[in-house]
Amino acid sequence: MVGRFLGRIHKLGASKPFTERPTIGLDEYLIQPRKMLENSSFIPHHLETAFFSDLDRLIEVLSSRWQDNWQSIRLHGDCHPSNILWRDGPMFVDLDDARNGPAIQDIWMLLNGDRADQLAQLDTIADAYSEFYDFPHQQLQLIEPLRGLRMVHYMAWLAKRWQDPAFPRAFPWFAEAKYWESQVLAFKEQLAALEEPALTLTPQW
Repeated sequence: MVGRFLGRIHKLGASKPFTERPTIGLDEYLIQPRKMLENSSFIPHHLETAFFSDLDRLIEVLSSRWQDNWQSIRLHGDCHPSNILWRDGPMFVDLDDARNGPAIQDIWMLLNGDRADQLAQLDTIADAYSEFYDFPHQQLQLIEPLRGLRMVHYMAWLAKRWQDPAFPRAFPWFAEAKYWESQVLAFKEQLAALEEPALTLTPQW
């Protein structure tokens, strides 16, 4: 049901782009967040060297993998399971991050587990999605780059809004050293994931 609904959303989203919302790209998701984090006081002093060294390496690799020639459509932009409610079927909520970008952006966040689990989930979603819109097989190679972009963008998104009293209450771990230590490890894991072969499906439709 989620695959079919998403296929319908993307069919409409491909009809014309947003004119007042941004398009996913390196400046918004990597360059500006990097500057914000550098000028913030969130990263513990003893982690700064390791954090920014690994972050810069991740940015370098992501920049080398990114292209701007993918078909760009209107997206939900933040399509993870917590943004899907159910009432006789799926209802997609929280459109704050709606923007233009590759269709796979709204698909990869629905996947979880190991590679075999993700392939099974992807196969189910793709089969249903393609009933309404062509599944973007050629964009599967963007899954890990998009995951990396989201990692960096999300940290800066929290930092930018930290003065809102709701954020320290909702995300108390963001100000703890343990969180930033985990991010250094996450950078290394994402760099390793970027070296793995992309998920692939054999088209049957």
